[in-house]
Amino acid sequence: MEESSETYDVHETNRPISWEDHQCQIVEERTECLQRKIKYYFMNPCEKYHARGRKPWKLMLQIVKIAIITMQLVLFGLSNQMVVTFKEENLLTFKHLFLKDYVDGGMEAYAVYRQADVYDHIDYIITQYGLLHNNTVGNHEYEKNGSSDNPLLLCQDFYRNGSIYPGSETFEIDAHVDTGKRCYCFHPVLPPRLLLVKITFTVKAINLQTVRYRELPDCYVFTVIITFNNQAHSGRMKVDLEMDVEINECKDWKVIGIYLTVMFDCLIVITCITSLVLCTRSVIKGILLMFVNFFVTHSGRDVPWSDKLEFVNGWYILIIVSDTLTIIGSILKIEIESKVFTSYDVCSIFLGTGTMFVWIGVIRYMGYFKKYNILIVTLRAAFPNVIRFICCAGIIYISYCFCGWIVIGPYHEKFRTLNTVSECLFSLINGDDMFPTFKEMTQKSSLVWIFSRVYLYTFVLLFIYMILSLFITIITDTYDTVKQQQENGVPISELQKFLSVCKDLPNSGVYRLETNKSCIISCCINR
Repeated sequence: MEESSETYDVHETNRPISWEDHQCQIVEERTECLQRKIKYYFMNPCEKYHARGRKPWKLMLQIVKIAIITMQLVLFGLSNQMVVTFKEENLLTFKHLFLKDYVDGGMEAYAVYRQADVYDHIDYIITQYGLLHNNTVGNHEYEKNGSSDNPLLLCQDFYRNGSIYPGSETFEIDAHVDTGKRCYCFHPVLPPRLLLVKITFTVKAINLQTVRYRELPDCYVFTVIITFNNQAHSGRMKVDLEMDVEINECKDWKVIGIYLTVMFDCLIVITCITSLVLCTRSVIKGILLMFVNFFVTHSGRDVPWSDKLEFVNGWYILIIVSDTLTIIGSILKIEIESKVFTSYDVCSIFLGTGTMFVWIGVIRYMGYFKKYNILIVTLRAAFPNVIRFICCAGIIYISYCFCGWIVIGPYHEKFRTLNTVSECLFSLINGDDMFPTFKEMTQKSSLVWIFSRVYLYTFVLLFIYMILSLFITIITDTYDTVKQQQENGVPISELQKFLSVCKDLPNSGVYRLETNKSCIISCCINR
């Protein structure tokens, strides 16, 4: 009996594996292979180093990129600051040179009230323009037209025809305005139908202070426009000085040692392109893993979108966007330094936004520590509720903007335009500038004054004590929920259940490409 039993055991051991058992074994191997691939994809750089021995080149590249991009932004900010300062100081210089008795900060009150003062101020501008070389302490020059200097131009805007008799309360006027049809290079006679007098001239200068920072100097063309505004015909003619600036490449220059910054910008472009390629490759790998059909065949149901989106790393997308913006901004900066492109504002938007995204991306590495990633988890969890809440609160906010603009606008400076209304109400929500907003309301109309009080009090009560409090409550509740989940355990998703079966540690050696090459090839073929 014992002999037959041993014979039976041997027979069972040597029995060939059936086709069904062979298929089950293949499915199990595919499952383990896929689990390891997905688990490796979600590892942090240190765990990947222990798993396959690969150095975290991408992490080191991001650290180097943050340092050099920040240095680039600081250098560009200093250069841009010099450009803005040069423009502002030239504007102030022109006001002191060409506006009679001008005092700093007194542009809003600068006006003339007598005809003799109008002629006197125009004569003063013409005289000062002729004495520009003797008066200025800068390197200002007239614009050349051939071998001669361009003169200033005085133009008038006026009603085409008309006669006004305030004493008899009668008038006859043609509402058509002739704009710039009377232009002189000498002292004109001002008609009674006058609306505007514009004095225009062009001055050139070179900004030499950029040479100290190894940059080519800019050649500036200042188009100065002095306006005598009589559109109100109230007896007060406002005087204003504006300036249009055009930055051009100097025609003949020679400066030594200016190409170091261009080489530095080229280094940043190469670094960002490398980072862009690596992050794009990682995003593509995640998308390929997301579309693996194993989940459907294994579990019999489709995977939730919340699990699928786990494979799309938002931090990589943020880095891709920041790299793209930085590359564009660096190319524009190189063109600015080469004087091919002169718009500092466009370049500053690309560089500033790119640097902001780069620094925000640092939070990704803080998220590897559970005690530091609570901000990220809270924002991600509260985002849907916050968007829905803002949509509802925004409708109420817009309604208050329109109401305040149309009713209070004629009597309050902060409600003159929709833009200023929105800024004023947003300041009230944050508790800023509250008393001046109430105080500056004029009492010319008692009905509107009473309405303004009801309007402002209801807005403050509704937004500060109700809407803002509810908004803070949403964030606070989400924070409490996230904190409780970290203490008691986060709910396990289908993806986490699938990966929890794999108990292999990063340093176990099973993630090595040499030992898993056949597994990986099998997964790719079956996929």
